[in-house]
Amino acid sequence: MRHLTHVPARRGVVVFLNGTSSSGKSTIAAELLRILDEPYFHMPVDAFHAMRSPAPVPPDELDNVLHRTWRGYHRAVAGMAAAGNDVVMDHVLSAEWRLRDCLSVLVPQDVVLVKMHCPAEELERRERARGDRPPGLAARRLQQVHAHGVHDVECDTSRLTPGECAARIKDFLTARPRPTAFERLLAEPSRQDASGGGQ
Repeated sequence: MRHLTHVPARRGVVVFLNGTSSSGKSTIAAELLRILDEPYFHMPVDAFHAMRSPAPVPPDELDNVLHRTWRGYHRAVAGMAAAGNDVVMDHVLSAEWRLRDCLSVLVPQDVVLVKMHCPAEELERRERARGDRPPGLAARRLQQVHAHGVHDVECDTSRLTPGECAARIKDFLTARPRPTAFERLLAEPSRQDASGGGQ
C-alpha cells in the first residue's frame, strides 16, 4: 500500500440524528450509508455503551459511568470529524447538558441536526414489537429530546419510509444553508450563559 506523507486537510460533516429510542435512527442511518455519495461512518451512541466491559458497576457510580461514556462519545465523533471523516451520529438529546456538551465540542457549521420525529402511539407500538426496551421509555423522552426546538431537517418516521427520510437528508446536504441549527443554538443568550457551567 502506498504510504501517504500528506493527506489534504478537510473538516468532516456530522449528520446528527436526534430522536428518542425506537424513532428509527439506526434504520435511517443504515439507509444513509447506502445512498450517500461520500464515505460516512455510522457512530451510534449505543455502540459506545456496548464497548463497556461486563464488570459490575456499583449503583452509586452508574450515573458517573454513563455520563463519562456520553462525554467520550461526543468527543469521539468530534475527533473523527476533525480528522476529515464524515459521520452519521445517532444520539438522544434527552438531557440539556448533552446538547450543551455537543455544542461545545462539534464545529457548528459542519453539523446537520436532524429531528427524528415519531408520535407517542407509534413509538409504543414499536417498543412492544421490539421487546428490548422498557415500556413507555421512548414516549417519556419525547418532549425533552426536541425541547431545544431548532433543527436543520425534520423527518416524521411514522409517515415517511427510511428511504424517503434518507433521501430528504441527502437532498439537504447538497446545499446546507447557513446559519445551521447548531449556529443558531449557540447564538441564544441562555446557551451562551450556560456554556461555562458544569456538565
